[in-house]
Amino acid sequence: MSDSVVTNPIALPTAGSFRLRIIAAFFAIYFLWGTTFLAIRIAVEELPPLFAAGARFLIAGALLYAFMRLKGEPRPTAPHLRNLAIMGLLMFVVVYGLLFWAQKYVPSGIAAVLEATIPIDTLILEMLILRQQRFRWAVAVSTLIGFVGVGILLLRGNGQTYGLLPCFAILTASLSWSLGAVISRSFDLPKARPLTAGAAMMLGGAALLVLSAAFGELHPFPHISLRGVQAELYLIVFGSLVAFTAFVWLLAHMPATRVSSHAYVNPIVAVALGYFVANEPVTLRTLAGTALVLASVFLILRPAKQFA
Repeated sequence: MSDSVVTNPIALPTAGSFRLRIIAAFFAIYFLWGTTFLAIRIAVEELPPLFAAGARFLIAGALLYAFMRLKGEPRPTAPHLRNLAIMGLLMFVVVYGLLFWAQKYVPSGIAAVLEATIPIDTLILEMLILRQQRFRWAVAVSTLIGFVGVGILLLRGNGQTYGLLPCFAILTASLSWSLGAVISRSFDLPKARPLTAGAAMMLGGAALLVLSAAFGELHPFPHISLRGVQAELYLIVFGSLVAFTAFVWLLAHMPATRVSSHAYVNPIVAVALGYFVANEPVTLRTLAGTALVLASVFLILRPAKQFA
């Protein structure tokens, strides 16, 4: 009797705290990442795209990495660094190099919609190619519903078109993100997830700045405007330090397919920002696509009654 009295009050808050962390982490990758598409569009209007991406992740990664090392976390080993370099390449150099460049030509809302193909890519990689998850028709159908919703959001009835190459670049970035998210689950990485996030961002950011110099973005050195600095600071703090750390933590506790459902909510946030901030119209087609996306998110997350 005394044992149960002692242990129950400890177990319940622990479970409750874990669920609160899950909710907070999903809020970060759902809402905060949704707002970053507009911030990226502002940043690339003021700064060269590879430079803007590289500065964002090098600064954010260095801050997070230094903070965790000061807390006493051990330095990554050689195998850790190799795996972190692969993560940095797939999830930062390829993804954000292409995304920042493409958003010079594609509106932020459309970019977010195109990135919503991430769950489709993740599902194919996780279930059919890497065999990390058992194929389930319910998940496949739910994912298809979301993709249909994304398609409705993307279709426009006024004859406007977007550049094929920038759109293809965003789709390629989505595939690279999915690959990095799936294979990183089997990587030997530092136990401290914030340290992992910081190191991967730092390596990816450094590589992006090298590419920026190689492509001539730093000759002459770009003018740093106040608007560009504000956009970069928002991306560093909320897009990288908060949201990406939450993403890496979620990957350690839930299937990558479920975590990647953020790509369904991000377009909704981006479209809403376009409406309220940039005065972009919201049509019946937009509302229909949004409804399907929300239904897909609900169907994908509902089976998750236990956290892996």
